Amino acid sequence: MEGILYIVATPIGNLADFSPRGQQVLAEVGLIVAEDTRHSRNLLNHYGIKTTMRSMHEHNEEHQVGALVEKLRQGVSIAQVSDAGTPLINDPGFRLASAAREAAIRVTTIPGPSAPIAALSLSGLSVSRFTFEGFLPAKQGAREQLLESLATEVRTMIFFESPRRVMAALGSMERCFGGSRRVAVARELTKLHETVHTAPLVELMGWMDEDPNRQRGEFVLVVEGASGVVEDHAEAYRLVQLLAKELPPRKAAAVAAQFSGAKKNQLYRSLME
Repeated sequence: MEGILYIVATPIGNLADFSPRGQQVLAEVGLIVAEDTRHSRNLLNHYGIKTTMRSMHEHNEEHQVGALVEKLRQGVSIAQVSDAGTPLINDPGFRLASAAREAAIRVTTIPGPSAPIAALSLSGLSVSRFTFEGFLPAKQGAREQLLESLATEVRTMIFFESPRRVMAALGSMERCFGGSRRVAVARELTKLHETVHTAPLVELMGWMDEDPNRQRGEFVLVVEGASGVVEDHAEAYRLVQLLAKELPPRKAAAVAAQFSGAKKNQLYRSLME
């Protein structure tokens, strides 16, 4: 019989969140594939799990896949874990899961913690429709270009961010989305110093600055969708349409932004669309 590839979610902070089924699978499979074996070894040691591990990360994933699929064909079941949370979500591992499916090998999940979903559920923002965007670009120009493209996104948006760049990311969001856009900063989820604070960006920046400790830890940013913003500037969108009949699009957007307070780039993009 062929082996099974298990996608196993692990705790994002509190080790007590690891499910009994997840523990059992890691103890019984023939091999555990981990992003960082040193990090995952702490979890295994906590639960007394002795299963052999192999490292698979973004730099070697492509070369590992063939050998791992062959092991599955030979009957060795494999568990795939990430450093924390649900594997494959903004982490290596997609190639292995995809190759296993292409080889008609069974792939199944042991569900559990997920930082994006945990932050969304705590944010106080709309959870009916949302999009996960991963990490923002490190450089300001690329970051703000991406955020500008998302300025009219109506779904709630979820981002990961590092403590080194969280303030820069929030500043870029304020410039691209406007100070009235609500954002939830979720840090150290499920850990001792878990904090979730939701406020308009113009207030949130000040709150973050009040205490340097608020800028430490692992961050998830949950951003309100643009539906309210679009409604607030409905007159601006009508104005830019009228001006565009007499002026070039960029000039029309600039004039409409000056009179309405709406974002020039948003108005220009609405004309192009």
